[in-house]
Amino acid sequence: MGDGRDDDDRDPETAREAEAAREALVGTPAYDVGVVQAPFVPSGFVVPLALATDPFRLEPLGPQHNDSDYEAWSSSAEHIHTTPGWETESWPDDRSLEANLRDLERHARDFENRTGFTYTVLDPAIGEVLGCVYIYPDKSGQHDARVFSWVRASRAELDVQLWRAVKDWLADEWPFQRVAYAERGVGA
Repeated sequence: MGDGRDDDDRDPETAREAEAAREALVGTPAYDVGVVQAPFVPSGFVVPLALATDPFRLEPLGPQHNDSDYEAWSSSAEHIHTTPGWETESWPDDRSLEANLRDLERHARDFENRTGFTYTVLDPAIGEVLGCVYIYPDKSGQHDARVFSWVRASRAELDVQLWRAVKDWLADEWPFQRVAYAERGVGA
């Protein structure tokens, strides 16, 4: 985090990268615009591009998922708001399919720029979007990362399975020591 330098002491390239990182966080669940002073993941870290289990697989979220993603969350907004971690969030909201596409494009840029990582959760048999997983910096600095996930209401039984799989994946394959990820119910 703090390297002892003021923002004015950075070279122009670093300043542009920090500004891009700040802009990338706007509209991300539970994040305000803040100063990003250190990379989210080390430069040598190879970001996983997938997580596969029997009931679902994760891949980076992108514009190609727009129709199925929009249908998944817009049909499940009430359910998502009751999912641990989402209770006080302003999203899901009433955005249009076009606005959703812009959001997916932003998530894809975040992934490419390594400032945040959003994965779509897919049914491995038919490719339908079942939910999403968001891995972003924790603006409070108390954790290395803050993670949110949701599944569509019609597949609510997958929520705890997804939470467990992602929690283990983060511990085994990601460079984070302290992760904030809302616990799931008793026996989770």
